Formats: sequence, C-alpha cells, structure tokens
Amino acid sequence: MLIFTLKRLASGVILLFVVATATFFLAHAAIPDPTLGLLGSAATPDAQAALAAKIGSDQPVMVQYFDWLGGLLHGDLGTSWKNFQPVGAQIAVKLPVTLSVVTFSILLSAVLGGILGVLAGLRPNTWIDRLVKAASVILFALPGFWVALVLVMTFAVQLHWFPAVGYVQPGKSVSGWLLSITLPAISLALGAVVMIAEQLRNAIIQADGQDYMRTLRSRGLSQPRLVVHLLRNSAPPSLTILALMFVGLLSGAIIVEQIFALPGIGPLTQASSQNGDIPMLLGITVITVIFVVVINLLLDVLLGWINPKVRVK
Repeated sequence: MLIFTLKRLASGVILLFVVATATFFLAHAAIPDPTLGLLGSAATPDAQAALAAKIGSDQPVMVQYFDWLGGLLHGDLGTSWKNFQPVGAQIAVKLPVTLSVVTFSILLSAVLGGILGVLAGLRPNTWIDRLVKAASVILFALPGFWVALVLVMTFAVQLHWFPAVGYVQPGKSVSGWLLSITLPAISLALGAVVMIAEQLRNAIIQADGQDYMRTLRSRGLSQPRLVVHLLRNSAPPSLTILALMFVGLLSGAIIVEQIFALPGIGPLTQASSQNGDIPMLLGITVITVIFVVVINLLLDVLLGWINPKVRVK
C-alpha cells in the first residue's frame, strides 16, 4: 500500500509541474504586456517601462520562468503585480470562503445523491427511479448561473430564509456562516447530486444481479446488510465521480461567488485576469492543482483500500 501511495504522489507532483509550467507560458502568451492592464489605457510609455522594470516583465520569458519556479520550489508563490503584496497571503484570506462553499456542496451532493441513488437502485423502474432520470436531464440542461439566480429570488428575496449576498465569518456567527453559504452550495450541488445518484443507481443495479448477491440472499441476510454489501461494491465509481465533481465545483464557484458577492477565489481570479496580474493567476492555479492532486490521492488510496485489485492496476 505504501508503494502504491508513493506512486500516486509522484504522479501528482508531475501533474502539478506540468500544469504550472503550461499555465505560466500560456499566461505570458495571452498577456504579452501586463503593464497595460495594471496601469490602464491612460498610462504613459515611461510609466509602463518603469513598472515593467519593477515587476521584471521586461526580462526574457525564460528568465522570468526560472525565477518564478525557483521561488515556487521554496514555497514562495511570488508577489502580486497589482498591489505588491505576497500572493500566498492574499490567497490564504480568500481560499477558506471558496473551500467552505465547495466542501458544503460536496457534502450535500454525497448525502442527497447517495440517498437518491440507493433508493433508485433498489427500486428500478419505479417513480423514484424515473424522478432521478428526469432530474438528471433537466438539471444538466439548466445553466448554473440561472439556477443560482432562481434560488436567490425565491429563498432570499421572496421568502427571506437566506441572505441574498455576502459572507459571514464562522468566527463571528456559525449560524450566519451556514446561512451565507447554503444557497451558493445548493446551486453548485444540484448537478452533482443527480450525477452521483445516476451513477450509484446504475452501479447498484449492476451489482444486485451478480452471483454473490444471490448467495447472500440465500443465506438469509437482512436488507440493511445487503445494502451495505451493495454500497461497498458500488462505491468506487461514485467516489470517482465525486472527486471529479470537486474540480468542477471549484470552477463553478468562480461564477457562483460573483452572483452571491462572496469574497472568495472567484472574484480574485476575475480581477487578476482583467488586471494582467500573472503571479496571482499562477498562484491560484498552483493552489487549485494541489487540492486536485490531494483529492485524487485520497481517492486512489481509498479505492485501493476498498478494492485491492486497484493497487495491482
């Protein structure tokens, strides 16, 4: 198991290096002169030249790359070109907001998707099964921002159950914090719920027809114990979907945070793109990939523990 984990960790490090390097050169190709975005269209050539010398964008791209990579290897994400503050410190302030929304959304997706998937899988071709199928088609067809707006208009503006915008720090009020992230988390989770439910439903139906399930039934096992066996054998594909959802939810959070005015990574990413703040964009990319690598590593280890055959593969 240790060798299996080390191999997965090594592949994650390689992925981080490749994505970070590709993002660096793509960002510099897309923003050849960042001083225009940083100073505005009214900036004079002298001001642009002075800023370029200050931030080092007048250096060759390869020189900038190795300087940035050297700092990254020492845990330094660089300095923002917009406000000249450390990138890591600014991300550390915004990241908890995004992670709280995404984590809550994943929990909602896992719980609700798991319940619906089990019910649909144990009772195929019933009303609950047809409901899951219909919801899968409808929710995937609806734009995420439209769903978020409907939630705001219904539960915040009309019913006043949740705040329409803003974020409350958990240190100030736990209940206020939960209320402030509930609607954003639900708007992110709806698509993931039906995907997990559909995947789990199909896996349970497939596993239920296997010989070992008929053997367990012949031994007189109770329905709850049979469900446990079904879940154990159906868990790997659902866990894989859940891990992939984490990446999608991080991307979706950028839009959702704009709608709900949350001070997370989303607004920071948008502002950095508009300003040409390449170090900030690179820092956000690196942190995001690190989380993706960690999630995938935990998934691989968990799948390897559930199914030893995965370790062999």
